[in-house]
Amino acid sequence: MSIEVSNISKSYGSQKALDAVSFSIAKGEIVGFLGPNGAGKSTLMKILTTYINADQGTASVNGHDVNTNQKAVQQSVGYLPEHNPLYLDLYVREYLEFNAGVYKVTKARIEEVIELTGLTPESHKKIGQLSKGYRQRVGLATALLHNPDVLILDEPTTGLDPNQLVEIRRVIKNAGKDKTVFLSTHILQEVEAICDRVIIIDHGKIVTDKKLDKLIVETEQVIEVEFDKPVDDTLFAKLPNLVSYKNTHDLVWELTFSAEDDMRPAVFDFANANGLKTLQISQKNKNLETVFREMTKK
Repeated sequence: MSIEVSNISKSYGSQKALDAVSFSIAKGEIVGFLGPNGAGKSTLMKILTTYINADQGTASVNGHDVNTNQKAVQQSVGYLPEHNPLYLDLYVREYLEFNAGVYKVTKARIEEVIELTGLTPESHKKIGQLSKGYRQRVGLATALLHNPDVLILDEPTTGLDPNQLVEIRRVIKNAGKDKTVFLSTHILQEVEAICDRVIIIDHGKIVTDKKLDKLIVETEQVIEVEFDKPVDDTLFAKLPNLVSYKNTHDLVWELTFSAEDDMRPAVFDFANANGLKTLQISQKNKNLETVFREMTKK
C-alpha cells in the first residue's frame, strides 16, 4: 500500500481533530478526501507529510513510518499545503532551482514541471507578481519536482479560473497514472472528474470510504411523476418496493423506492392499472454533493 493509516488520533487542547482514523490507499489510486471545514483533513495531511505528529496510532507512506523514518517519507511525497508557502521575491525558475537543489534534481526536470503545470508564460516573473492561480501552479510544480511516488494535495485548485481548473485537473489525472494521489478539495465537481475513490471525514471520524461509482449508486431511488388527474394516495400501497411518497405540487408526486432496478416501468404499469396517464416521469439521481450533504448534515 502507498498510504497506511491505522487508528490515528490527534487533539488540539480539548478539541479532538482526528478520532481513531484508519484507511489504506493502493498505488495508482486517486482518492478525494472530503469533509466540512474543521473536520480534520489538513491535520491528517500534515501527519502524513511529517509536519506534525499524531497523539495515537500509526501511519506509513510507501512503507516508511511517518514517526521513525521521516526523511524517507519526505523524499517519497510531493506535498502542496492548503496555504501554499512561497518566496514572493524569487523568480519562478529561481524558486524551483532552490527546491531542485534541496531534492538534488536536474535543471532539465525544472523545465519539465514548468511545462507540465502550464507555467511557461509566467516563468520569467517574480512569484509576487503572479495571480493566485499561477501561484498554485508554482506550488504544484514544486510538489512534482522530485518525481515523488505519492502526491498529497490540500486544496490544489484554490484560486483557479474555469480554464485553469481544466488544465490542472488534467495534470493531476495524468500524475495518477503512475503515482498515488491523495487530495482534499471543496470543489466536488473536481472529485467527480478526477478521483477513483472518496473518503469523507466529519468531526474527526471517517463517515464513508467508497469507490466513487459505488458511492453515488442509488440504493434509494426517487422518481418524479406527473399524473393527468388527482390520485387516491392509498393506491400507492400497490407499488412494489415503495418507501415513501409525497405530493410536491399540483398533480406531481415524488415516489421513493428501495430498489436498484429502474422503477419507472412499475410506475407506468401502476398508472395504467388505475386509469391514470403519466404526463411526465423522471428519475432523480444523486450526485456527490447530495451524498456529501447527507453524510455530514449532523
